[in-house]
Amino acid sequence: DRLAANVAVGKRVEAPFGKGDRGIPGFCVRVATEAPERSVKAITRVIDDEALVDDHLMKLTRWMADYYLCGWGQVLHAVVPAGVRENAGTRQAVFVEAVPTDKLPNPLPTVSPQQKIALDCLKHEARAVEQGLLCRLAKCGPGVVSGLVRKGLVRKFNERIESSQGADEETEERSAHIEMNPDQVKAWDEVRPALEAGYHPFLLHGVTGSGKTEIYLRAIEEIVKQGKEAIVLVPEISLTPQTIARFRGRCGNVAVLHSHLTDAERGGYWRRVASGQVQVVVGARSAVFAPTRKLGLIVIDEEHEHTFKQESTPRYHARDVAIMRARLENIPIVMGSATPSLESWSNAQKGSFTLLKLPKRVENRPMPPVKLIDLRHEAKPAGKLFAIGPTLELAIRQNLKAGGQVILLLNRRGFSTHVHCPTCGHVAQCAHCDLALTFHRTKAALVCHYCGWETAPFEKCPACADGAIRYQGLGTEKLESEIGAKFPGFVCQRMDSDTMSRPGSHRRVLDAFRDGKIHILVGTQMIAKGLDFPNVTLVGVVNADTGLHLPDFRSAEKTFQLLAQVAGRAGRGDKGGHVMVQTYTPEHPCITLAAKHAYIQFAAQELAHRKEHRYPPYERMARLIVRSEKEEEACKFADQLAAAFQEAIKRAAGPVRLLGPAECPVFRLKNYYRYHFQIQSESSGVLHDVIR
Repeated sequence: DRLAANVAVGKRVEAPFGKGDRGIPGFCVRVATEAPERSVKAITRVIDDEALVDDHLMKLTRWMADYYLCGWGQVLHAVVPAGVRENAGTRQAVFVEAVPTDKLPNPLPTVSPQQKIALDCLKHEARAVEQGLLCRLAKCGPGVVSGLVRKGLVRKFNERIESSQGADEETEERSAHIEMNPDQVKAWDEVRPALEAGYHPFLLHGVTGSGKTEIYLRAIEEIVKQGKEAIVLVPEISLTPQTIARFRGRCGNVAVLHSHLTDAERGGYWRRVASGQVQVVVGARSAVFAPTRKLGLIVIDEEHEHTFKQESTPRYHARDVAIMRARLENIPIVMGSATPSLESWSNAQKGSFTLLKLPKRVENRPMPPVKLIDLRHEAKPAGKLFAIGPTLELAIRQNLKAGGQVILLLNRRGFSTHVHCPTCGHVAQCAHCDLALTFHRTKAALVCHYCGWETAPFEKCPACADGAIRYQGLGTEKLESEIGAKFPGFVCQRMDSDTMSRPGSHRRVLDAFRDGKIHILVGTQMIAKGLDFPNVTLVGVVNADTGLHLPDFRSAEKTFQLLAQVAGRAGRGDKGGHVMVQTYTPEHPCITLAAKHAYIQFAAQELAHRKEHRYPPYERMARLIVRSEKEEEACKFADQLAAAFQEAIKRAAGPVRLLGPAECPVFRLKNYYRYHFQIQSESSGVLHDVIR
């Protein structure tokens, strides 16, 4: 009963569980006034002063738990950052305020000269101040303030406050409106009236450099004018200082959420958003849960990006969650991409989304010409493996000589992607996974890119003791060293997750590149998107096939998207630019069509292929993984689960297709043996029922 007034939906409470009634925190999701029939224990305390989850987010998390088939508590735990749950970045402070005139003791007690100075300072402030600040203003100790409290002239109370301001408090200069071209005006004319008309999903299909960001910025400015807030989701890799500067320069108070923030910084931003101090939240996938008070718009840039999918429970897709949040809060949502996901494209074709088109680059700049280089017919220097063939090397020399800058994409980290013994064929493998180790020269270590396990490089083969170890395959480290050897007078910088792990490292490298201090930028997919450098006259793709032959029904789509996006980094300035793509499969449709910037043609071909094989967006699909540290147990349980699925499918309300159990492509991962199932149906409802 003593806690009844404090309990509320969205707050956390501590409940007694198990032996000794250990207190465990849980979220209050509903308050009932009728006592249940069974005997229940009393909760021990209310943890939060304010609700962490409002009604809108409560409904959204309930939907996520049902749709992604996981516990509601798991979703709530994921939605509220650890920094908020643990009050990171705050401290308990002692405040003092003068007692109002009508509550003063009668007669007034006498005060010492020091106490009078403190009291006058407090009255001059005309508000509650921290005790430490009052002591500094009145040049006195805490004993003087305690004396005033005892005499009934001052009141003391405790309050939790921010220990410091949120990070990244930079203000950008106000940037001017850009004059829109006719295509942008047409798109804006459709978006503008929808900003006051409730739920409306838009898919903005604009080629790279067509000015999609200007449409986002105008929509956000309009929403902020209405006194509402906006959430902008961008892939983590696109959270470049350049993107952030654009939003800060136009949209007032902006909070930026990304993986390099500390718990205290994240907690500080969350509290500022919840208290209405922030108009625009820009961030990676978890920003979709920002606790805005009056949300008016959601924008998703590069909506096709697979980084919007969460890889651990709850395994949500930020785009789909954002669409659901927009629907629940009855607001518009704008999704933009030069290469939309086939699911979104299909929704636009069916009329579920309104399609907006920006088919031309701003200022009518041409799309860069793309040349495909067939590596099967490139001249090879004797006995040496090279990353850059003669054709690409010549193009780099010509561009550098003309004062242009070069971007080279290779979507593989490390120096050598596999290490083997030519005598017995032994390949260096991870101790915990069925995967070859990658050699990293800067670390002088063999590293597993899945679990992070490292070991020292071999001097002799561990299987046959031969010393002729070969380091083969190609990663960004080896590419960087080849560039250094071939172009000694030029500055080359590598951008991948190995070199960009420190806060601020992206900004330093990109600023130096913009200022012309770096001539060649080498990197993984993080350099393929969102960058706008007018002096980039050549973009080279070192190997277009790295992701093409993976066992993933989306591999062609992802390859097309990556090539189209990286090609879009060229020719954004007056000098123009061109793209060169090295490949062993130049005849593959996703590569030939990416070279022609022919997204619509690619989408039509790929959707026909998906329909034939009953893949999304035509059917809903779920994948289930069974794993155990004991191989026999995993196999036995997978068979039991298969039998249970067959029974559930017999009772299903529609046709269901089950594949498996089969060994996962990577059978052992992080010491777990893994089997998987794939289950498909035309109806998501039927699929959910069978899995439940």
